[in-house]
Amino acid sequence: MNQVRPSEQMRDLGVVQNGAPILAEPAQAFDLPTERETAEHVIEELFSAMERIGQVHPFAKGMGIAAPQIAIGRAAAVVQPPEPGTPAVVLLNPRITDRSIDQDEQYEGCLSFFNVRGLVPRPLKITVETTTLDGQLATTTYERGLARLIHHEIDHLDGLLYTARMRTGIAPIPVEQYRQTGRSWAY
Repeated sequence: MNQVRPSEQMRDLGVVQNGAPILAEPAQAFDLPTERETAEHVIEELFSAMERIGQVHPFAKGMGIAAPQIAIGRAAAVVQPPEPGTPAVVLLNPRITDRSIDQDEQYEGCLSFFNVRGLVPRPLKITVETTTLDGQLATTTYERGLARLIHHEIDHLDGLLYTARMRTGIAPIPVEQYRQTGRSWAY
């Protein structure tokens, strides 16, 4: 019996895989509120993809997906925090405006190359400016695990994968070697 590799499973669920040009290109910002309907459609597509993926794989640390990962080159992402009942964070035209000097290094996975996990240093706190559907700017500060998830998705919108953030000489490890049990990141 052939076992389906995690990345193949994600591809079959509609997630663009590593090597696709769209993952290396900066996403196009929305002109809001002019493109409100387009932005709403992209957000619906992201939630639909998250639902499909969530039925197949549990994400105890939370999860996120950026529009380029579902072949839409627009600046939108959705992040579902790990705490049950917590509403998802919708990011439109996100931009990190401040980051803490304090960092930590934790393993991350990516739906676009789900066969490996990588040890990624990230700031413990980030401030993010986004655009609302009605064209207003909103600024929110995120910390620790949620900051990590949001930073990861913003990187996607900038055309970066987490491997670009890994320290020199550190390589991703096979998911089989990564023996994490799905616990929240340790702080």
